[in-house]
Amino acid sequence: MKHIILFLSILFTSLTAFSNDSTESSQNIVYVLKIQREIGSTSWVHTQEAFKEAYQLKSKCILIHMNTYGGQVVFADSIRTKILNSSIPVHVFIDNNAASAGALISIACDSIYMRAGANIGAATVVDQSGQKMPDKYQSYMRSTIRATAEAHGKDTIITNNDTIVKWVRDPQIAEAMVDESIYIPNIVDTGKILTFTTQEAIKNNFCEAEANNINEVITLLKINNYKIVTFEPSFYDGIKGLLTSPILQGILILIIIGGIYFELQTPGVGFPLIASIIAAVIYFSPLYIDGLAENWEILIFIIGIILIGLEIFVIPGFGIAGISGIILAITGLVLSMLNNIKFDFSGVEFEDLLQALLIVFLGFTGAFVSGIYLTHKLISTTGPLSKIALNTTQDIDNGYIGIDANLKNMVGKTGISDTILRPGGKVIIDNELYDAIAETSFIEKGTPIKVVRISSGQVVVSLNK
Repeated sequence: MKHIILFLSILFTSLTAFSNDSTESSQNIVYVLKIQREIGSTSWVHTQEAFKEAYQLKSKCILIHMNTYGGQVVFADSIRTKILNSSIPVHVFIDNNAASAGALISIACDSIYMRAGANIGAATVVDQSGQKMPDKYQSYMRSTIRATAEAHGKDTIITNNDTIVKWVRDPQIAEAMVDESIYIPNIVDTGKILTFTTQEAIKNNFCEAEANNINEVITLLKINNYKIVTFEPSFYDGIKGLLTSPILQGILILIIIGGIYFELQTPGVGFPLIASIIAAVIYFSPLYIDGLAENWEILIFIIGIILIGLEIFVIPGFGIAGISGIILAITGLVLSMLNNIKFDFSGVEFEDLLQALLIVFLGFTGAFVSGIYLTHKLISTTGPLSKIALNTTQDIDNGYIGIDANLKNMVGKTGISDTILRPGGKVIIDNELYDAIAETSFIEKGTPIKVVRISSGQVVVSLNK
């Protein structure tokens, strides 16, 4: 009897667990991504990770919980493109504000829900001080937000045998959020940037309905038996977002190039080179881990730096090696930012390439300009680092000379060329080996020679006839 009871107990427990597992697996997962800060590189990193996890969980939809005053257009455009290309429906709940870049992202979503008192619009491109940017930036934003609205297509309405084709989201209304010159009757006057309240957005098809919270939005979406999974960024996601910021990348490039420049001004290995190496590691590490920078791209950069060093220290003048080194270093830095597969750039947007080139160019330019400026300011006679530099002069009038005084006594002595001189080589004088330069362009090995003068610390010889 005890065995039967034990068996039934185990069977009941197993069936209950199986039932719970089945119920849980049959739940519709609503994946929530919060965008509640200024939109930048970190927002873009979080979006990529969130979409990846939502796909893995086979989510019913992605719901963006939005509350932002905007941010950088380049990252907002990347998020917008991610949403438009998503195979999972993406909806947005505007908790309070969806201004500027936030409006662009919201319009890309399949449906928009807003809390009472929320706003959407005011997408004019401004700089860090809040001043309106030149028209070429506004033109790009106008086109982008218009295309985003157009991506949702048109509705066909048939009334009284009349067919009316109407945009789901009117592109002109979207453009009016950027351009104050647009006039739309009963919506916006010229000279004003369009911003909708919740009820205005509903009236003009830029909001599906009003909602007070996430659960109300899910109810309006008619999703039953759901489970909310909220994206939780890891510590690395935050660090990667910071390190892939265009501003920080430009600063890192400045430190890399500037450190190398300063190191070339002083012998030995010092702080500038160490700073340059650390900056290079910080620059390439998140890009390498994220799969953007490949081994060969980093190798191209290293080869470029080596060629620049060879040109400066080994090869006289500045020619092919130096130019090739600069080109390779720039190429390595640029390619590491792009999502290319070897030399296949089909998945790389032109804007991404332009941004990478601009960051590297500004970094290089800033490094050279600041390097020259800081060298003058810090290591001049009055600079804070003046004590580590040799600023005194040793005048010839005071008895100082830059060459061995014994060389002056060699003029008129004879010897024999130990190597071919063309024009540089070695000669033997008084059983001593000296570096020498032929006064003529060429002297054969074993030819008698005579010292005719000393020039810049070099023995100058001619044929001893």
